[in-house]
Amino acid sequence: MHILFAEDDPDLRRAVKALLEHAMYTVDAVDNGQDALDLARDAHYDGLILDWMMPGLDGISVLRHMRREGIGTPCLILTARDAVEDRVTGLDAGADDYLPKPFSTAELMARVRALVRRRENYIGSRITFEDLTLDRDSLEMSCGPRQVRLTNKAFQLMELFLSSPHRVFGVNQLMDRVWGYDSEAEINVVWVNISQLRKRLAEVGSRVEIRVSRGVGYSLETTGDRQ
Repeated sequence: MHILFAEDDPDLRRAVKALLEHAMYTVDAVDNGQDALDLARDAHYDGLILDWMMPGLDGISVLRHMRREGIGTPCLILTARDAVEDRVTGLDAGADDYLPKPFSTAELMARVRALVRRRENYIGSRITFEDLTLDRDSLEMSCGPRQVRLTNKAFQLMELFLSSPHRVFGVNQLMDRVWGYDSEAEINVVWVNISQLRKRLAEVGSRVEIRVSRGVGYSLETTGDRQ
């Protein structure tokens, strides 16, 4: 799951980003509304978390621009403004939820989980393709009675592949969707994690494979099913 988080308070931004990443979300974090709007226009996100009060373009303005442009990504507004009329303004602007500051981390995570469930193509806690199942709650990949636990990034890669089997993802797409647009990781981390996933697929005995299309990218296919 890929989340865009816009918050101008650096301490809160770092803390929430770390919290979301610990829960296996990929997070793009920015400190202003214009960057948030630009990213929302150009990237696919499963959910948005926007602080209302940001310098320049505030969160409500970002949301209004997005909704006018037909971007329907579910959105949670964070703000210290908790008067009823402020909540009404946020919801009328197109927000799906509204969380006043200060908030508990448990409530934030519960609201984020509810937020991503609003996606039209919500995939649930268990994703299945052919004989392979990925469990978002246990972070395990299984085939029949065999199961293995995946590392954070390997899990996010497999989640992406399983949510769109047969779709070819370029290496740069995988970097953006799993490591985030601002990651300083080297591109070879994609190859390393795909190699690990291939070994895990062999461990559980799945007939599913990660196939490479030379010069194009990687996709999830069924072994022996060649075009």
